[in-house]
Amino acid sequence: MTYYILLASIALIGYLLGSINSAVILSKTLYGQDIRTQGSGNAGMTNMNRVYGKKAALFTFVGDFCKGIIAVLLGKLLFSLFGFDASQGACIAGALAVIGHNWPVYFGFKGGKGVLTSFSVLLMVAPIPALLALVIFVVIVALTKYVSLGSMVGAFLLPIMIFFAGDYLFLKSGMTSTFWLCVFVAILIIVRHHANIKRLIKGEESKLNLKK
Repeated sequence: MTYYILLASIALIGYLLGSINSAVILSKTLYGQDIRTQGSGNAGMTNMNRVYGKKAALFTFVGDFCKGIIAVLLGKLLFSLFGFDASQGACIAGALAVIGHNWPVYFGFKGGKGVLTSFSVLLMVAPIPALLALVIFVVIVALTKYVSLGSMVGAFLLPIMIFFAGDYLFLKSGMTSTFWLCVFVAILIIVRHHANIKRLIKGEESKLNLKK
């Protein structure tokens, strides 16, 4: 019984933390507009940069990045205090933080795509694979200027790296809780980019202004 109560508590904490959407809060308080009605309509760092500039994007980055880290740390701490697998608590809290970012309870369940929050969560539970995925993301964006493409490819390759090369990346290989978290994140990121996929196929996807 204790395990399930703790599980529900961690899930709720992770979700409520994830629901704190920095882009929506900043756009409404500083600019008097909802970022979800501007630019691409996505409540995330890239759209904040596109609409309001690099300072707004930076503050969005800090908020979305930190909430994932806090959720994982709390999940790990609470599970370990009660003698349960800390990594499992971290993965559960992290997964719910990502869900909260995508469907925030505070903002009508309409949030961002969760790439940055997903990265911060994965950086805590699988640091080396997450950093490798970041390198892949940067290379693809630098070559194509498509943030969406870099995000999807990096997310897709992450669980593959952990499943086949986990032992070489200081993680257990195979179907661990970390692996399933990465599978969940990869599926969610790709599904949430369905509109971007259509635009990429048509050649209509917006490119990142690297100077900006």
